Amino acid sequence: MLVCSELSFSYDIKKTFNFPSFSCEKGETLLILGNSGTGKTTLLHLLALLLTPNSGSIKIQEKELAMLTAKDASQMRANHLGIIYQKPHFVNSLNVLDNLLLANYLADKKQSKTKAQSLAQNLGISDLLDKNTTILSGGEQQRVSIARALMNNPDVILADEPTSNLDDENCKRVIELLENQSKNIGAALVIVTHDQRLKDNFKNIITL
Repeated sequence: MLVCSELSFSYDIKKTFNFPSFSCEKGETLLILGNSGTGKTTLLHLLALLLTPNSGSIKIQEKELAMLTAKDASQMRANHLGIIYQKPHFVNSLNVLDNLLLANYLADKKQSKTKAQSLAQNLGISDLLDKNTTILSGGEQQRVSIARALMNNPDVILADEPTSNLDDENCKRVIELLENQSKNIGAALVIVTHDQRLKDNFKNIITL
């Protein structure tokens, strides 16, 4: 599903990252651990096609992505990647339902209220669909972010520090939600974090 080989990226001559090769198949979870400054966010941005590597390969379903044009990368991101950012980046003038449907719109797909309602039901946020995102709690925003990332049935889900600000109980709940939802749609799940609590939950781990 997702295969990355010998990725490297430089911000300048003094700050270069060389990442280990790895792969993540359908329904699998890959945990990428690292302290501040080890390149976790840089790696996630490379996988999300927000940065272009200096060298190396990123493939999804054997399609090479690393050197796509900006337009093609945007289309690939909208249709095949589900990204859960540290900050939700909602459109505050829209309610929860419309923020979910926006994912369909940006991917040039039919806006599916049925899909949004089904995800909301699974994630326990059905009662929030008509609410403005600005009044949601942190945990509610996180679940809406997960739902948004799943709206187009992505091949790969990328989660950036999804548990860093959560207590142990909510940390466990969010990881279970991510795993269950990714398996439901047959997606590879990549979690990038410094949260050492997650080590015991996964077998597939890379430490930067």
